[in-house]
Amino acid sequence: MADKDLASIQEARDLTRKARSAQRDFSRLDQEQIDQVVQAIAKVMTAMAEDLAKLAVEETGYGNWEDKKQKNLLASEKLYERIGPLKTIGVIEEDRENKIDKIAIPAGIVAGLIPSTNPTSTTIYKTLISLKAGNGIVFSPHPTATSCIGKTVDIIHQVLKELHISEDLVSVTTMPTLDGTAELMQQADLILATGGPAMVKAAYSSGTPALGVGPGNVPVFIEKSADIQASVRRVMSGKTFDYGTVCSSEQALITEESIAQEVKKALVAEGCYFLEGTAAEKVKGLMTGPRGSMNPAIVGQPASKLAQMAGIDIPSGTRLLVYEEQGVGPGYPFSYEKLTSLLGFYTVADWRAADELCTQLLQNGGLGHSMSIHSNNKDIIRHFGLNQPVSRLLVNTPSSLGAVGVTTNLDPSLTLGCGPVGGSSTSDNVGVQHLFNIRYVAHGLDSASPSQVDSSSVDIEAISHLVFEQLKKMNYVPSNVN
Repeated sequence: MADKDLASIQEARDLTRKARSAQRDFSRLDQEQIDQVVQAIAKVMTAMAEDLAKLAVEETGYGNWEDKKQKNLLASEKLYERIGPLKTIGVIEEDRENKIDKIAIPAGIVAGLIPSTNPTSTTIYKTLISLKAGNGIVFSPHPTATSCIGKTVDIIHQVLKELHISEDLVSVTTMPTLDGTAELMQQADLILATGGPAMVKAAYSSGTPALGVGPGNVPVFIEKSADIQASVRRVMSGKTFDYGTVCSSEQALITEESIAQEVKKALVAEGCYFLEGTAAEKVKGLMTGPRGSMNPAIVGQPASKLAQMAGIDIPSGTRLLVYEEQGVGPGYPFSYEKLTSLLGFYTVADWRAADELCTQLLQNGGLGHSMSIHSNNKDIIRHFGLNQPVSRLLVNTPSSLGAVGVTTNLDPSLTLGCGPVGGSSTSDNVGVQHLFNIRYVAHGLDSASPSQVDSSSVDIEAISHLVFEQLKKMNYVPSNVN
């Protein structure tokens, strides 16, 4: 083990110990006092949204600052609007009828694992929901985003200092290593993991309770009843947002034969360039990294940069590179998640074939996450909602923005649960409600009637008789039944 690894392990222990001491004092504050802290941080982060966005792009090279600013605003301003009024400290509910009180108990110390694709926004978001629930948090930053994440925490420290709250309540490791992150996860009480599959798997394997998410290979279906022009505009706004770095961004567009040409025409009008021949092969060769996974060099890049890297010529003003993929799985690179300005395109016979293909795409690395559908047929929308293995079905809205709560009323979140089918412990948009325990204070019902069940509509005797008659035919009769 190298010296840096040893030092990072010790740092994780030190930061967690200091955070735990600070959190004990912080958890003694009442709801109003904690809300003041959260509001102050949200207000400052809202004002700093643009500056932090620029820092993130400058350091990581992913995305564009204009869209990252919107992510920062989602994680500060819009998130606070949603969680500000919530009760998260002390007695949060008194149910007089059922004689049960609910008391919120902080989880303790949260280990916040931060990705390079959304570094500042995820740091802001995890800070606000952790503190709102009375917790402390220690961040483990992605190695390529330590500076912008560190700057975000520095600003939070200034707010805490002005409010006479220990700065140790929120901290960040300065020498991220695998061993240091593993130690942090061991020392914490709860893990909030946002990042790649390997990191999320490590969080769930740590022995510490964890909230993590899986990859988002999001299919989008444009059904023939949809407003095609409006649907294509929504797809473009979603997929091009921050150059495709949001895990809920559209990855493959599926449409029906009867409208395929109209959809393609609309895509070209919106700045799509369909790859063919040698150009397609060059881009495919660029997509896969040395270990067979997505090439990190293409993440969060504009179409013009991807074309330059691949050595191909594309029209000026091209926003997305699109390829008509023919299958799903190995050998079909456009059927996988692409966190950049690349989009797969599929044509199918009808909506039933689209239903089957969307499931195949989700099984190819996106189970439990999200998909979107553009349609005006309520029956088809309901069918997809009942049958697709996702936690979020976004209807007539950009999937990247709708899933995180920008263009829908879903909870604003940058950690999107995928449920058990996707290897997650929740299918929710992870928020403050997941970061505290509920202690139930239940009073006895001695004075209550022994039976509160209304059986007036059910003839229990008749049902029992029928059951016992069937049991006799099966040569099985309980000893206490005549």
